[in-house]
Parts: sequence; structure tokens; C-alpha cells
Amino acid sequence: MESIIVFLPLILVMGAFLFFANRRQRKALDATIELHESLTIGDRVHTTSGLQGTITDVNDDTVDLEIAPGVVTRWMKLAIRDKIVDQVEDGTDADEETSREVESSGVELTKE
Repeated sequence: MESIIVFLPLILVMGAFLFFANRRQRKALDATIELHESLTIGDRVHTTSGLQGTITDVNDDTVDLEIAPGVVTRWMKLAIRDKIVDQVEDGTDADEETSREVESSGVELTKE
């Protein structure tokens, strides 16, 4: 009976680790399923191999990607890594934004 009490904390720690690891993996799987179900024609996407393309057709297990004008290839949905989200321009220039970041960091720049 005493040997069980000695190993009880170890068993609890291992159980907690497995629970949280499984939970994290399940969240990632749910996010992937949600992404694949939300794919629509016209979406810009990245594939797992790093290719960028625009979806021209969506089937049950495959998508057709236009990777260049007039070049359409068929991919499995599982190869889609994420959607490309266009950044909204706020009207500021990149140089102005960089100079503001530098000024706020307290670094002094001098031009020679």
C-alpha cells in the first residue's frame, strides 16, 4: 500500500501532462477542420509546401489552385496550411512608422 502512495504524485503529474497535451492537439485539429470547411472560391491560401495560390474550385477532399495566370493545379485540402489575409493599409508610410518606433524606444539616430 505504501508503494502506491509513493508513485501517486508521479501518476498524477503524468496524467495531467497527457490531458493537456491531448487538449492542445485537439484544438489544433479543430482549427484545421474549421479552416478546411471555410475555404471558398477566391480565397488566397498557402500550402504546406509554401506555394501560394487562389482557390478556383472546392470539392469534398480537393481544391483547385490557380498558382499563375492560367495555371490551375489540384491539391488535397489537407495540403492547405492557412489563408492569406491582406493587411489593411492605414495610410501611414513605412518610414514614418519605423521612425516612430525608434523614437518611442529611446534610441537616438543621427544622419551623417
